[in-house]
Amino acid sequence: MNSFHFQNPTKLLFGAGMLNQLGQEVSAYGKKVLLVYGGGSIRATGLYDRIQQQLKHIQAVVHELSGVEPNPRLSTVRKGIAICREQGIDFILAVGGGSVLDAAKAIAVGVPYNGDVWDFLMRKAEIHSALPLGTVLTLSATGSEMNGNSVITNWEENLKKSFGSLHAYPKFSILDPTLTYTVPANQTVNGIVDMMSHVFEQYFSPTTNTPLQERLCESILQTVIENGEIALASPDNYEARANLMLCGTYALNGGMISVGMQNDWATHMIEHEVSAIYDIAHAEGLSILFPNWMKYVFKERMERFVQFAVRVWGIHPEGRTEEEIALAGIQATRDFFTRIGAPSRLSELGIDAKDVDRMAKETVRFGPVGAFKPLGEADVRQIIEMSL
Repeated sequence: MNSFHFQNPTKLLFGAGMLNQLGQEVSAYGKKVLLVYGGGSIRATGLYDRIQQQLKHIQAVVHELSGVEPNPRLSTVRKGIAICREQGIDFILAVGGGSVLDAAKAIAVGVPYNGDVWDFLMRKAEIHSALPLGTVLTLSATGSEMNGNSVITNWEENLKKSFGSLHAYPKFSILDPTLTYTVPANQTVNGIVDMMSHVFEQYFSPTTNTPLQERLCESILQTVIENGEIALASPDNYEARANLMLCGTYALNGGMISVGMQNDWATHMIEHEVSAIYDIAHAEGLSILFPNWMKYVFKERMERFVQFAVRVWGIHPEGRTEEEIALAGIQATRDFFTRIGAPSRLSELGIDAKDVDRMAKETVRFGPVGAFKPLGEADVRQIIEMSL
């Protein structure tokens, strides 16, 4: 196990009815609020009106930025920054899933910066401050409600990049599982894939002597597997939705499940370049790429994949070689994704080989990616080709 620092400043308000505390939480930071959200779903469900009532109760002056895209655009972030500066915004409130939260974080760090917010994502500048922000989560997936990460797409240049900063952690996040009842089935599927992928990136580590962290990762994966299919069959099952919501938060809340471990993140970096060009859902790309990444790297540390197969998927090791056990676990991952309705090949999404070289090259723009097995351009190209 490696030495580590861990700090998470986000306050969680978890459970049914927690939205009633929104006004009180916002009032601690100011009265000029930028409300950031996506499409019309929060209006259709009545959540928009409930939030406005809470803000009206504290006499907040509310400005809005709606229409945040599933792969949030740099142009939208810049628009939000301009509103904050023009209106003297004190606090940003993000209502939605990971994309809305990511956009809000980018706005928050961009407002006090004298340059262009894209500098942070291209590693040309460091983040030193941010406007305070809070979140009301409506989709269990990214863990963005309790971390400082953000992924933004520059659509004009077909680039998708990320940043992470302690300054971008939400001050508070309201997690009410009942707000996820109306999430469409495909978005629930994407959320399941996303949170499992976040765990994979931490679990498949080159670091040794981390039994606690490994079991924390395994328990989240098992809980997602058990509750994911329940939530898909019964969307208003509170316990299943609550378990998924907490799993999504814990899967990526600043490294709590993987402190002292070197993480990988190669698959996420590859997927970012796929969706930067084709604008597919992030989790759809992950569901296709991850089992192929597993097949490409598993011999690097086969014992971890054997453990994964046995502990997470219940693969019986008797009469099998280590390689057969590891491959059975990888196949079980693919089978589960397929069973819940996630895609298995890029061709299903209309993606062919014409941009493979470009995606591989851009993935390693800042150098090799991954820690479990560092990947160069040729490695990335092969994984994408396996996924076509």
